[in-house]
Amino acid sequence: MSKQLRIGIIGSGGIARAHAEAYGQLDNLVIAAVADIIPGKAAEFIAQTGLAEAQAFDDHRKLLELDLDAVSICTPNVAHYQTTIDALRAGKQVMLEKPMSVTLDEAVHMTQVAKETGAMLNIGYQPRYDPNTVLVRDLVQSGQLGKIYYVETGGGRRRGMPQGTFIRKDLAGAGAVVDIGTYSLDMALNALGFPKPLSVSAYSSNHFGTNPLYHPQASAFEVEDFGVAMIRFENDIVMNFKISWAMHMDTLGATMFLGTDAGLKITPAGTGPWSGVFDGRVGSITLYHDIQKHNTHSEIPLIDHKLNLFHEKVRDFVQAVRENGPAPIPGEQIVRSQAILDGFLRSAELKREVEIHIPEL
Repeated sequence: MSKQLRIGIIGSGGIARAHAEAYGQLDNLVIAAVADIIPGKAAEFIAQTGLAEAQAFDDHRKLLELDLDAVSICTPNVAHYQTTIDALRAGKQVMLEKPMSVTLDEAVHMTQVAKETGAMLNIGYQPRYDPNTVLVRDLVQSGQLGKIYYVETGGGRRRGMPQGTFIRKDLAGAGAVVDIGTYSLDMALNALGFPKPLSVSAYSSNHFGTNPLYHPQASAFEVEDFGVAMIRFENDIVMNFKISWAMHMDTLGATMFLGTDAGLKITPAGTGPWSGVFDGRVGSITLYHDIQKHNTHSEIPLIDHKLNLFHEKVRDFVQAVRENGPAPIPGEQIVRSQAILDGFLRSAELKREVEIHIPEL
């Protein structure tokens, strides 16, 4: 039998509970420590989740002094960078919640430190584990679409604005774009094989978040609740990226891939005000193509499953830790997503197109 893995959790908010639950369903593993910068919060988390063997810390650096195999980093976005750097330099394998970081420079440095130390840096995008998301990737990469020249991705909640740390720029860094937009972006980029982004022209607003008619913390709302951008990539690909926490519309449309031989449309699953973005399941997949010069389309049957995608994400990470394998979702991939998010925020602030330059990793 393999040795018992010892896991630490840094940050004890809502997402940390999901990590604790997922780890708790795996054999031969113990959550040995929890850290949170707010005094007493880690101890409270341990008591509430029944982690009898876990130690509580108010300083993540003290947690990292323990004999741990890996850590889950579940802090607010702005703390991802330094906490990850500290964990990698302490020799811990890292499961980092999305978004990877706030800026491109941070993401690049995190990836470089992972290479220098030999520690794993895995980024948590659970929609990758939906069999239908895998099907979309395989269809796009099969060549059936021909040369892909245009991609549209994103989506919008009619109402779905969070509160607390999500709306504070000093903690979250940004709003809807990095919260749910990053999932839609990852779905498209993963299917395309992560082409290199070259430029971004973006617009963002927060008309709903700052209006007390729509948000109970309007006076504290500091981030965007809507964003849209045109992104240029190498190989003459363009992407229309759009995302919304709130709007007067039922949808911002499906994700689509337009190719010279066929097109692919993907709709998200779910109903209600918080649905409409790809942070969950796929609703339908349709291939548009020609047969004998006749326009036609084929509904691709969805794969029926009952997988808990979050648990699959954690299970895959733990397996990689046990086998000393590569990161299931490596930082090198997500640097390109982060470059787009970084360019998006710069462009929206400057109100003009900006170029993207990604250093060699």
